[in-house]
Amino acid sequence: MKVILLGELRGKGGEGDIVDVAQGFAENYLFPNKIATPATPGNIKQLEERRHSIEQREAKRIADAEALKAALDGKSVAVDAKIGDEGQLFGSITSTQIVEAIKSKLGLDIDKKRIGHGSTIKTVGAHNVTIELYRDITATVKVLVGVNAAPEAPAASEAEEAPEAAEATEAAE
Repeated sequence: MKVILLGELRGKGGEGDIVDVAQGFAENYLFPNKIATPATPGNIKQLEERRHSIEQREAKRIADAEALKAALDGKSVAVDAKIGDEGQLFGSITSTQIVEAIKSKLGLDIDKKRIGHGSTIKTVGAHNVTIELYRDITATVKVLVGVNAAPEAPAASEAEEAPEAAEATEAAE
């Protein structure tokens, strides 16, 4: 059955795309949730009239996804977790924990459904996690589990100790 998508449907297409789906999927999920409409000649004609505004919204979504990719790609975030004796976690790291770590460290809101469903994180160390931002635009974030994420922290504490040492030297003189 051919339908016109009213929004993004992962794996099928975006707003304004005409895609072929199973009739049951369309009638039981897409139509009741207002994700798609039937691809009738009248609806296709309306789609052609709205094509310009759809293209503008699509360009904005792509630009937003590219900006978010630039802000995320190559960054690392630390996730706190309880660790057992041999580097095994008690449980696993969930996409919600990853999203919260990104929000607290980078200040970016990501939908937890966008986190790639690769292998689950159950060990200590650095893990690359893929975030599917929009259609084929993805970003990779390094998730550090049980690893000190900030090498800047020791340098900062040394920098704080250095002025105190200089003050002590000045006071001795």
